Amino acid sequence: MLFKGSGVALVTPFDDKLNVNYNKLEELINFHIESKTDALIICGTTGESATLTDEEFKKIIKFTIKKAKNKIPVIVGTGSNNTKKAVEKSEFANSNGADGILVVTPYYNKCTQDGIFLHYEKINDAVNIPVILYNVPSRTGVDISIDSVLKLSKLKNIKAIKEASTDISKISKLISLVPKDFFVYSGNDDLTLPILSLGAHGVISVLANIFPSQIHNLCYNCFDNNFKKAKDIHYKYLNLMKNLFIEVNPIPVKEAMNILNYNVGDCRLPLCKMSTKNIKELKKSLV
Repeated sequence: MLFKGSGVALVTPFDDKLNVNYNKLEELINFHIESKTDALIICGTTGESATLTDEEFKKIIKFTIKKAKNKIPVIVGTGSNNTKKAVEKSEFANSNGADGILVVTPYYNKCTQDGIFLHYEKINDAVNIPVILYNVPSRTGVDISIDSVLKLSKLKNIKAIKEASTDISKISKLISLVPKDFFVYSGNDDLTLPILSLGAHGVISVLANIFPSQIHNLCYNCFDNNFKKAKDIHYKYLNLMKNLFIEVNPIPVKEAMNILNYNVGDCRLPLCKMSTKNIKELKKSLV
């Protein structure tokens, strides 16, 4: 199931010993249901997937799907730079009731466009739920070309892309060329407004961890062609959008959530505590 609107790139809450805090996770799930968030995206970059064990990954998926069933779509991050591993994770999410999967491009290996296609083709063939491509070249060192996206869009389960590049011209061209039933999501909060104005279908948002109803409203004001209201929301939170990336995500968003008493715990190493200087800057944008 694809969503339209605001999908939250959900943090993974930890306790004081950096174990997954399932009571807090349930609180967050209920918070987003009540706040009209349009989808939960779990075990992604913001969810610190890189430091989750296989056991934790599986337990988080089962737990979230059980608590969110029939209330809000659950999309699972199943990416890996090992195609076999990505297929296994995708199959697990599929067999346990996920509504879709979000699959980042293979990172570090830096494969060719042919390699990207073959990687996603294997995942496409292994599942029967929607696959969302995830293009974030600033982290992966790999950029999915428009030609590759168009080629992949012809596969039966490749239904969308989270586009987290900053090349608005490329994104505009992409939106104009993909099939009408292929969804494009913004992967950057500060570019959501301009990308939605070009015809995108929503955002996978970090800021929605803190202000979910506002990001939902920004999206739906755009869909309703009420760009004045959407622009007001955009500018109100623009500085915070930028400060949530003042250090590597999800360090700032977890810090912000703890400042606001969400109590989601710290990040696992190698992600560490924010610098005092940046915490002060972050606090200013939360006022």
